[in-house]
Amino acid sequence: MSRLSKLTMGAALVVSLAAVTWCATGLLAAPSAVPDASEVIKRMDENLSFRSVYYEASLETILGGRTNTKTMRAWVEGDSRALVEFTNQRDAGTAILKIGEDLWLFSPTADEAVKLSGPLLRQSMMGSDLSFEEALESKSILELYDARVVDDEVVDGRRCYVLELVAREGAEVSYHRRKVWVDCERYISLLEESYSPSGKLLRRSRTEEVQKFGQRYYPTSVVVEDATRKGSSTRFVVEKIVFDEPIPAHTFTMERLTGRL
Repeated sequence: MSRLSKLTMGAALVVSLAAVTWCATGLLAAPSAVPDASEVIKRMDENLSFRSVYYEASLETILGGRTNTKTMRAWVEGDSRALVEFTNQRDAGTAILKIGEDLWLFSPTADEAVKLSGPLLRQSMMGSDLSFEEALESKSILELYDARVVDDEVVDGRRCYVLELVAREGAEVSYHRRKVWVDCERYISLLEESYSPSGKLLRRSRTEEVQKFGQRYYPTSVVVEDATRKGSSTRFVVEKIVFDEPIPAHTFTMERLTGRL
């Protein structure tokens, strides 16, 4: 989540001016008016970059006409450390810990934490439309995908750059190709579609609400639909969020994960 690569002042000015001109006219009138995809992604990263974050959120999954709601609180530090604790009554005590590339899941019904790897990472996280792998993915898009701006379209009344992302050779990714609609003023993804190598739609996500925190825009309500599960959707809503506050070092430990701290 914390990708701290920043644009130089000059590059930021060029991209900002291009965005203002393009958004005002709604036309790709000249190649110079369209920012490079890598610059768009870097601007998105600026919104999503942080040293640390604490948030409280809900995860509402609808499947087969039934609704399942879970609540959680989470601490994230940089790219490498995260702890998610579920707080709803049914799942109280269940937690997920990430340290570097390693991921552990603990349930109070088990004697010890389980390290998730391989196929387990691609399983549904707590019955939602997100996998463990997707939920805690931290690598930069530019490390994993080749990107280009392919079009301009309007989503929910806001003009967007349309980015096409194709997985780099050898990259370990959940989706071979992704199409992302990026708000050209706020640099937030408003819509995303993810595809298999054969071109089959696998997942769609839509941002329902965006809030401004200081100088950054941040999505606070997102709906994800797994196209392979008929009638399934998951809404992730951030109820509270605090950026860049110190997090005690003992937060990201096995003792904290298992409730033995």
